[in-house]
Amino acid sequence: MQRGKHSAPTATVRTGRRASAGWMNGVAGPSRPVPGLSAFLTAYPQYGGTACLDGVRAEDYDYLDSGGHVYLDYAGSGLPAQWQLRAGIDPPGRHAPPATAAVCPMSPASSRLVDRTRERVLAHFGASPDEYTVIFTGSATGACRMVGEAYPFRAGTRFVQLVDNHNAVNGIREFARAQGAAIETVGLAEADLRGDDDAMHAALRSPASRFGMLRRRSGETRGLLAYPAQSNFTGVRHPLGWIEAAHAHGYDVLLDAAAHVPTDPLDLSRIKPDFMPVSWAKFFGYPTALGCLVARREALARLERPWFSTRDRSSGAIGDWFQLTSDDAAARNGAAGYRSIPDIEVGLYRLGQIGADTIRTRVRCLTGWLLDRLTSARHSGGAPLVRVYGPADLTDRGGTVAFSFLDEGGLVVDERLVARDAAAHGITLRTGCFANPGAAESAFAAIQAKDRSLAFRPYPDFAEDHLDGLAAPSGGAVRVSIGPATDLADIARFLEFGFATYLDPTRAARKPVR
Repeated sequence: MQRGKHSAPTATVRTGRRASAGWMNGVAGPSRPVPGLSAFLTAYPQYGGTACLDGVRAEDYDYLDSGGHVYLDYAGSGLPAQWQLRAGIDPPGRHAPPATAAVCPMSPASSRLVDRTRERVLAHFGASPDEYTVIFTGSATGACRMVGEAYPFRAGTRFVQLVDNHNAVNGIREFARAQGAAIETVGLAEADLRGDDDAMHAALRSPASRFGMLRRRSGETRGLLAYPAQSNFTGVRHPLGWIEAAHAHGYDVLLDAAAHVPTDPLDLSRIKPDFMPVSWAKFFGYPTALGCLVARREALARLERPWFSTRDRSSGAIGDWFQLTSDDAAARNGAAGYRSIPDIEVGLYRLGQIGADTIRTRVRCLTGWLLDRLTSARHSGGAPLVRVYGPADLTDRGGTVAFSFLDEGGLVVDERLVARDAAAHGITLRTGCFANPGAAESAFAAIQAKDRSLAFRPYPDFAEDHLDGLAAPSGGAVRVSIGPATDLADIARFLEFGFATYLDPTRAARKPVR
């Protein structure tokens, strides 16, 4: 049937059946209307160029629509595609022992698959194998720990950290502290929780940049700067220019890329972090227990491992000696996840077929629309429905949006209540501080407490007592994060849920649990 000339176009949502044509053609399955599509396409016409992702959704993630589920926690974990879950993808040698574990015909095949995956990872990030190497770990946290426990911290060196760091990165400061290094923390701007650029440059200059550059030329470093390319709390993208500035002042740089690269890869031919932790669970959702450290060979050689592994030479307990291997293979402690590592190569190939620009555009359009609708929503008395933590527009941000629902009096709706309500509506999102206490404290202005000293004490027996002492308005935020499989219907359904549940005074009787 031909649509009338004044009829609004409709968006599509899959019903669980396969698309009749391949996903490369951008063809989706049977559809139903999505309200607001015309206004959305007027504001974000680039969305139309991402149609192939509708085919991907229909073919690889049809279990979402068949189960009536909306998934909005890509900053926590990606979702496995159907092709990953099917047993048909089983490269030869994938289930063989690694080459380090046995001498058998299958071991070289397994080793080649891992090496080929390592090459694919470097190519995905534009990293030269002459300059960078890849060390597979159990998680991005494991990659951070590998750097922290082996970095040559000592008295006279410094660990500079952004307050907006995941706890996996925060933990490095304890290695630095134990070795006598100085700790310096750079704060965030109050308005949109971006890293304070002036404070960062001042921290890198202090105490004397000339001294730092002399140490750098002599092969030593002043210390380590650690910060995220994208905040896992607010979605803010912090300046990549800090890497070059840190190098100029004699620092190595650990750039936490876990939240950034699943939807927007970084190009290591242009930016040069020394250490870059990555979580493959956030890319594909499968395998879940696998990360890696992308490391510059020059910086890797500076690490002083306090342990030896299967790659090093050692005696038994009687001889009590060991000799560390000097090449980058020495840091590959054992063969963690070797059976799952080849899945990364296949996943990156699939992403390459879709195209980074396509994913980046879709995530950006949907994030913009979500922010537009949330920030414009008002209770009948004119009070805003939400408070956004971080940028309220698309300037230098990714697809993670943290916010609180507010009642008509401006009080925060308990995030635990939101989590329960969302789950009852088949919506997966995340609530809390997202293992990023520094960003949470900045977002909730916890340091401006009636008793500031409480912010620097260990947690009491009850977290609620801590929050009361800090006069914090909430113990956590609501986080919606968008990924490659998200479509407009998902965002529309979340907005419909949020407006129907928390908008207008009739909902005020639902007092916050806290």
